[in-house]
Amino acid sequence: MTKPVVLFKPAPQLRDRIFTPESWRRLTDSFDVIDYEARPDDEDFARRLPTAFAVIGQPDLDADALRSAPDLRAIVNVEGNFFPNIDYPAAFANGTRVLGCGTAYSQAVAEYSLALALDIARGITREDHATREGSTAIVSATTADSILLRGAAVGIIGYGNLGRAFHALIEPFNNETRIHDPWLPQSIIHDTGAIPASLDETLQTSDFVFMFATATADSEHLLNAEKLDLLKPGARLVLVSRAAVVDYDALLERLQAGKLHAAIDVWPEEPIPADDPFLSLNNVVVSAHRAGGIPQAFFSIGEMVCDDLELLRDGLPPARLQVAAPELVTRYRNKPVG
Repeated sequence: MTKPVVLFKPAPQLRDRIFTPESWRRLTDSFDVIDYEARPDDEDFARRLPTAFAVIGQPDLDADALRSAPDLRAIVNVEGNFFPNIDYPAAFANGTRVLGCGTAYSQAVAEYSLALALDIARGITREDHATREGSTAIVSATTADSILLRGAAVGIIGYGNLGRAFHALIEPFNNETRIHDPWLPQSIIHDTGAIPASLDETLQTSDFVFMFATATADSEHLLNAEKLDLLKPGARLVLVSRAAVVDYDALLERLQAGKLHAAIDVWPEEPIPADDPFLSLNNVVVSAHRAGGIPQAFFSIGEMVCDDLELLRDGLPPARLQVAAPELVTRYRNKPVG
């Protein structure tokens, strides 16, 4: 029996990063996998596309290419974001599912966000650096600005995969949690035990604010100077989603003035320039875009790909990967991670 053809072109992702030997064997046992990482050949890719069952990767696929592939059931983005590299209306008209692996990173980013929050709540990194540089201050001399996460007012901006994973993680801290997400009805937020809130209310009332919003035309510089000024004095801000949602110049001014603390994992320019002024601030924990990209998260991508392609082969809908929504996918303004 002929196996369905899967075209594998994962760049900038790497096969050995996302597939264990076992999951790669599982994929190749179930499908006729043409590996263009091992043997790049754009002409061969275009020639085989009309017979393909699925594409794993994020190559450019315009409307003509998609119309040439009537049996293409899935395009699986294994980088982590939905990009404007596909003619999405043509894909949907073709009956092609566009799937993303963003859910693979949710738990890793959630745990990292919790770690960042505890760090800026207690000055852990700051005092580590101070002690290494010769400070002899101990006990209360180093804790005047420390606060507890337990019982604190928490604001979550964006309640997709990351927001939900994080919310579950902080449940034992007994927080009063407000959630702002204009793409969700209030009933969903009510059902979690949290308080649906406007952006302004979330910023004004929260001791800790977690930015999980994705980048869209509407969310660019969502936290601008005006919104940042709504934060409480001494508030803790954790940024782990997309740099485009924050005005970094305005944020820098307020951090330099000592108005708040921040932990930042995403940056307008990556790698972070050596002379970036954020690097000189001791009320900022600097992280080099490393919240989600850990081996366990990467290897889960391969497992998710196998699970959902097998389901689609058997005439069932995907269950693990994120399905691109026609109403949302063209709004995203995500950029590839270097």
